[in-house]
Amino acid sequence: MTALTDFQRLEAQGSWRAAPDAPLREVIVSVGEATLVLSDPRTDRPLSHWSLPAVIQLNPGALPAVYAPGLGSEDETVAIDDPLMIQAIARVQGAVASHRAHSGRLRSGLLVLAILAVLGGLVFWLPGALVAHAARIAPPAQARDMGWAILADLEQGSGAVCRRESGQAVLDWLAPQLLGPDAAIRVVPGPIGGARRLPGDIYVIGSDLLRTASGPESAAAHLIAARLATRDEDLRQNAARHAGLLASLRLMTLGHLPQDAMRGFGAMMLSAPPPRPTDADLLSSLTERGIPAEPYARTLDPTGQTVLPLIEGDPFRNAPPARALLTDEQWLALQQICAG
Repeated sequence: MTALTDFQRLEAQGSWRAAPDAPLREVIVSVGEATLVLSDPRTDRPLSHWSLPAVIQLNPGALPAVYAPGLGSEDETVAIDDPLMIQAIARVQGAVASHRAHSGRLRSGLLVLAILAVLGGLVFWLPGALVAHAARIAPPAQARDMGWAILADLEQGSGAVCRRESGQAVLDWLAPQLLGPDAAIRVVPGPIGGARRLPGDIYVIGSDLLRTASGPESAAAHLIAARLATRDEDLRQNAARHAGLLASLRLMTLGHLPQDAMRGFGAMMLSAPPPRPTDADLLSSLTERGIPAEPYARTLDPTGQTVLPLIEGDPFRNAPPARALLTDEQWLALQQICAG
């Protein structure tokens, strides 16, 4: 123990009492590296070993100094009047107290650092977790509100949604057959790179897929591809992240987003090409619905070189589907949906 460097092999006489009713006995008190040894002066046989850090003085400031092995062990005592020995024991006690204080400060510092680390982690994690939770628990009506808000923003770059009633009636009839009972399809004048799926099972296509096509098959395949390539929950998550923490909290508590929460999201969405499903998944879904794949593939690559698996895997490459997707009247009405 470094506190006892100056007191190695220090010895002094003391009066030891092994128990309250035991007689006093003269002993030699010696200091070891971490112990106080009480020995028989005639035989040098150790009678008791005390741990130096645990030793306590029962009568601080008095002489002779009376010590006990530690708290709870006051029945055994030794009285010492040698100043050097008393100084040695006092130095050990001071060193132990200093070490405990330092350890306490170290533990407190580590605890503070741990708390700060946890709080720092929460600062970075909690907002994202709340946003994700808001998107995850949004009921269908709120998810659709998010989708309509995105569509309103998307109209800023692609033009207002085409609303000719005869054309929209065809879309309303077609949507549940292609995409599911709750799906809604809208057409915008400008090209948007295919079909886009929005939260709430809303789908948007550009009128370019209708104006120049020979039939509805290409647009229908784009809509199915958009459904296969994206999950509604992922769309809600992306929209909620764009809206931010406060808007997401408002969605959870009040049930709706601020009016401008989706501002810029439509433009950001159109800046990237729409995701594509695997060819196998798309071909399977098109086959099930009686829709050929080649018209869709040619809109992606008119040469057909990069979409050859879709063209060669087209289930209706050699024979058309048994039933047309739309009648001629329906197709004409759909083509004119943006006519006014």
